[in-house]
Amino acid sequence: MIRFNNDYSQGCHPSILQALTEINSTSYAGYGEDEWCRAAAQEIGKYLDCPQAAVHFIPGGTQVNVLALSAALRPYQAVLCADTAHINVHESGAPEHAGIKLVTCPGREGKLDPAFITAQMELYLTSTHQDQIAQPKLVSLAFPTEYGTIYSLSELEAIHALCEQYGLYLYIDGARLGYGLGAAENDVTMADLARLADIFTIGGTKCGTMFGEALVITNPALNVGFRHYMKQGGAMLAKGWLLGVQFYTLFRDGLYFEITRQADEYAMALKSAFAQKGVSCYIESCTNQLFLVVEDGQAQRLAEKYIFEQYERVDDTHQCVRFCTSWSTDPQDVAALCRDVALML
Repeated sequence: MIRFNNDYSQGCHPSILQALTEINSTSYAGYGEDEWCRAAAQEIGKYLDCPQAAVHFIPGGTQVNVLALSAALRPYQAVLCADTAHINVHESGAPEHAGIKLVTCPGREGKLDPAFITAQMELYLTSTHQDQIAQPKLVSLAFPTEYGTIYSLSELEAIHALCEQYGLYLYIDGARLGYGLGAAENDVTMADLARLADIFTIGGTKCGTMFGEALVITNPALNVGFRHYMKQGGAMLAKGWLLGVQFYTLFRDGLYFEITRQADEYAMALKSAFAQKGVSCYIESCTNQLFLVVEDGQAQRLAEKYIFEQYERVDDTHQCVRFCTSWSTDPQDVAALCRDVALML
């Protein structure tokens, strides 16, 4: 069986495995206070154009999301996000477990509608009982979104302007950031994210590392006491250098951007193959996740050889399926799927 069901089903990029092997017998300072974490932060910093940015390395995605929100919010404040946001549908209630209130709106192709921000803020500001309702304080976006779509630079700038107007923090969940940056349609850079967001993540787990995420805090106020939040949240890894060396390897020579861009190109090749057989997209994505509408019989035939995600029902005879390429996708597997799509559908 050939897997196209996610982008984290293999260990790590060979360059990272080699780097981990080379340092395995060397001792380092613990808890992220080592030379590898410092070097990784410096390499990431080269892409940010933001001298005040602080970079922290966190073991997992759920941890990093909850920590980012916790550091920014007081207990009576709330997050504004799309209903399809990962923090809302795929965190098993972790933000709520940490006492964080999420206020959601219907996602537009996975994106947050800026009009929702205005509506929620005006609702709060005109309320005669502000002390009895949650105060919106942070806007959370994902880049790419759960549906593989991306925000344009103008869209991010418009949302940033609203956050500035209403005194809101902007958080960008970049669990798959590399695939968003590598998309042919993308016009956003990491420096843009550093300029527009108060805090954002650089995904590693789904973008080539064995595990781990990098959290970039560009607003110094949110960095105060952040390592306390890390420790309380079980996210301060004793062997922190294992995270540092991985991100150093990815960013030293731009490997992060190379391998994620290649995954996007593979996805677009698959998209073209399906389109030639009349298979439409459930949502148009330009990144490594494809959401396609197929007949049940077509899904059954493909499932004889390929593992993919059966996402949701579309009607009585059609379903939405997700095919996902990754940093580890074998080009021969892409070619095989393209051939089989032509023969099986």
